[in-house]
Amino acid sequence: MGRLFVAIGDSFTEGVGDWDTRLPNGVRGWADRVAKQLSKADPEWRYANLAIRSRRLGRIVEEQVEPALAMGPEVISFYAGGNDLLELRQDMGRLLDDYTDAVERLCASGALVLLFTGFDVPLHPLLEPFKRRNWVFNARVRELAARHPNALLVDYWTWDVYRDRRMWDTDKLHMNRAGHRYMAIQILNLLGVRHQLEFEPFGARERLGPVQLASREFEWVREWVLPMFGRRLRGITLGDRLEPRWPEPIRPADGLKKLYRRRRAQQQATSPTRA
Repeated sequence: MGRLFVAIGDSFTEGVGDWDTRLPNGVRGWADRVAKQLSKADPEWRYANLAIRSRRLGRIVEEQVEPALAMGPEVISFYAGGNDLLELRQDMGRLLDDYTDAVERLCASGALVLLFTGFDVPLHPLLEPFKRRNWVFNARVRELAARHPNALLVDYWTWDVYRDRRMWDTDKLHMNRAGHRYMAIQILNLLGVRHQLEFEPFGARERLGPVQLASREFEWVREWVLPMFGRRLRGITLGDRLEPRWPEPIRPADGLKKLYRRRRAQQQATSPTRA
């Protein structure tokens, strides 16, 4: 059967921000990049990615944990809770307990479990209360990683390179292609896997005046923050009509884009024709 890496979670793991229309859901992301490099080190590696953008912890546990464990993975990545932290009202005690229960289930499988702290994203003062939640959440992640010998901490919080806005998509909440690439490199290094990925440092930052900064901040709130909370109030998410990108184990050594083209061709061949 070969070795298996399964990624579960939300937009962070789905790959949002690293846009690529040639791949499922129009994104690539760090998990695809890690899987590809694993397959170069050992072609027997297989890969599944069940993550869907906007998923809260409860749905991730309900929809992804058991299917992931049923595959018998050697490595599981688990990033969840970020969307819960952005809820207008949140019971942090219950959230931390639910996250702990999920980690306990994953670690009990014997797989190597990758756990992630959340980055301290620079936010508008309107969103400062959500950052304090992130600090509390990260403390629990670190505690669980230290408790379980088969948990590996990916301490996103400590990587100062992400303080450069050029690592982020225009919504300021998701990594862009450079950010996903750097994340993949760090995870592969933590796993002790030889790889071919490189990260080229940025040049000098563009300097903006107060008026430009204020204008960009206003546009960000108008285009991203207000629509996000509007969707939450209406009870809809960007992932409502999406399916997992790689729901069944695939062999990245066969080429991810080629596998996706083949899957689309099969779907078109089996879909009912219109009269």
